[in-house]
Amino acid sequence: MKTSIATVCLSGTLAQKLHACAAAGFDGVEIFEPDLVAAPESPEEIRALAARLGLSLDLYQPLRDAEGVSEEVFADVLRRAEAKFALMKRLGMDLVLCCSNVATATIDDDEVSAGQLRRLGDLAQRYDVRIAYEALAWGRFVDDYRRAWRIVQLADHPAVGVCLDSFHVLSRGHDPAAIEDIPGERIFFLQLADAPALEMDVLSWSRHHRLFPGEGDFDLHAFVGHVLRAGYSGPISLEVFNDTFRQTEARQTAVHARRSLRWLEDALAGDPPHRTDLSRLTPAAAPRGFDFVEIKAEDTSHIEALLQAAGFSRRGRHRTKPVTLWSSGEARVILNEQHARDLQPHIAAVGFAVADTDAQTARARELRTPFAYRRTHATEEALVAVTAPDGSEVYWYAASEGEPAWVSEFVDGERRGGGPVSGIDHVSLTQPWQVIDESVLFYRSVLSLETAGGTDVASPRGLVQSRVLQTPDRAIRMPLNVSPPIVAERGPGAGLSQHVAFRCSDVVALAREGRARGLDILPIPDNYYDDLTARFGLPGDLLAELRALDLLYDRDATGEYLHFYASAPGRVFWEFVERREGYDGFGAMNAPVRLAAQDPGGR
Repeated sequence: MKTSIATVCLSGTLAQKLHACAAAGFDGVEIFEPDLVAAPESPEEIRALAARLGLSLDLYQPLRDAEGVSEEVFADVLRRAEAKFALMKRLGMDLVLCCSNVATATIDDDEVSAGQLRRLGDLAQRYDVRIAYEALAWGRFVDDYRRAWRIVQLADHPAVGVCLDSFHVLSRGHDPAAIEDIPGERIFFLQLADAPALEMDVLSWSRHHRLFPGEGDFDLHAFVGHVLRAGYSGPISLEVFNDTFRQTEARQTAVHARRSLRWLEDALAGDPPHRTDLSRLTPAAAPRGFDFVEIKAEDTSHIEALLQAAGFSRRGRHRTKPVTLWSSGEARVILNEQHARDLQPHIAAVGFAVADTDAQTARARELRTPFAYRRTHATEEALVAVTAPDGSEVYWYAASEGEPAWVSEFVDGERRGGGPVSGIDHVSLTQPWQVIDESVLFYRSVLSLETAGGTDVASPRGLVQSRVLQTPDRAIRMPLNVSPPIVAERGPGAGLSQHVAFRCSDVVALAREGRARGLDILPIPDNYYDDLTARFGLPGDLLAELRALDLLYDRDATGEYLHFYASAPGRVFWEFVERREGYDGFGAMNAPVRLAAQDPGGR
């Protein structure tokens, strides 16, 4: 599958963007006119640079406000168009994007628009250029791809076809099924963008909130399926206007973008009838569960005390590294003081139990995931690790009935015991604002997790955006929380608290026994319990017990959720949860209370 990307997706100069696209593995690019206008290189130099990098120049854009105008205005359109066609000749390009008119259109008549596109086609042919006509979602008269196709049919010119853009079709709620009625050879170009479901004017939505495939709410799999069934055989290109992507480093964003297309290609390749040039990724099933969570800090002694008070067993110290292992049931916590000078406790790594480590590793390589390195002795288990967009490390190890073999590397500790905690329920990771979308795609594409919606929660430091990823069986649950920009750049462990949530069968007993052993449970204000009374009408004895133990409570139509937080120095909190019946959430109604209680300024 030939891939392309619009230069508007990336930061930097045009030359820097071309280098980034080539390094990420794209086959071609769309040249956005403002990038060329601002470039110090001549069109011939840009053409030569792209050739050296192995990039085709697929589309020049945009030709704006060109149809549905008076003859006086159209005379100026022809003048502008001829200058662009001559420029494209210098660039060695043969396809230009023509957007439906949003500014100067005064004639709402398909015959007029078609006639003007036909005359533009005549002019374009003199320069060996073709015109891809696109219905903008905010076009003054033409805002539907079906009307754009009717106009192209009326123009009846070999140099005039359509450009299909997923955003302009799906943001307006248009049914993409009619795309299959367009002959594939008349679809000159395909542009893709995902987007979150938002209630806002479509122009602002388009200009600031587009995303790469797999990061938003659009069904791009189905959309592209219609295009391919129509017989389209050209490039699949990304056109994503996004404020964040245009601020981040171009090479990182280009790799991120290419990963999104590789993931989409894999889904399309497995759903015939589609093109034969689509390739599959190595299939790797979603993880079967959490293997471990690793906390890194200069001093982990306070966390050791917390885990001991919560009933965890100290399994020993690693044979060759300043690392200790604690466990309870299937929950394993690694405390790492290696190379951690001046670091406050934070989640440095999460390990997953997978069915096939080789397949998981191959898939990660195919998605150009950066691998992490850790020194491993010959007698030690070699765990594969990659680096997630937020800088944390992700490990995978072969799932087994008993404990994983790497546990035997920890010596001089207690034997495995049951403990009140049975396993890890979920891990909540704080994401810098600039990588949240990339992180969602990373976990979806590399680890085959599914998105499960999200929510916005008010905190004392700003609005917290939360996105949840999980496996279908809920063996893995991972809320990703966006740290507000005001605190996002303060280094590891800064900003919002991360937390590890442990699953247990009797959280009330654990809270009571843990507090007796010195467990520092996060205090919850009395106002919260007064509100619980109004919300749920709980029995007096249950409410008194919750208040006495600083337990939080939630309930839905399927079950109940009881949980509490314990704290130690640093920005990692430890949550202990009990899910009753079929409760499947995270106590969202309790999140503002928890965030206020965890805020260091309010404690």
